[in-house]
Amino acid sequence: MSSIGCKSGEGRTPRAPLLPHQLKEALTILMGREALSENEVDDLVHFVLNFFGYEDYLLDNLLEQRERDVFYMLEEMGVLKALREETNIYRGKGWRIHYWVLNRDFIDAVLNRDVAVEDEPPLPELLYRRLDEEVWERRGPHRVAE
Repeated sequence: MSSIGCKSGEGRTPRAPLLPHQLKEALTILMGREALSENEVDDLVHFVLNFFGYEDYLLDNLLEQRERDVFYMLEEMGVLKALREETNIYRGKGWRIHYWVLNRDFIDAVLNRDVAVEDEPPLPELLYRRLDEEVWERRGPHRVAE
């Protein structure tokens, strides 16, 4: 991780940038080949790497909500980490900096097959399974009689 403006990156050894084929392979392993088509995985890889460029971290305030939602999904998979730094500014007010970090150790472990990937259903089915039961209950005047 680069240490430019980022206390957490101080003292770390610089790493080579994550290459598109590496991220693609890791995502394919994590999501399974049936979850997304090859073109969709390619689009996701380019989406992520276009934000990160040659760095391993990205300031959160550069993202719009839809982009942030994709990053939260990748965080749940372990590919990204969300971090926060706090510092004091004028008159003791706190300032929080939120940013995203490529979880290079996890990605490398996936690529080296050092991480056991659970046999989970394809991504859409997985997302529906993770929703709470109350999400499926109808509310208001259209409620189904029991």
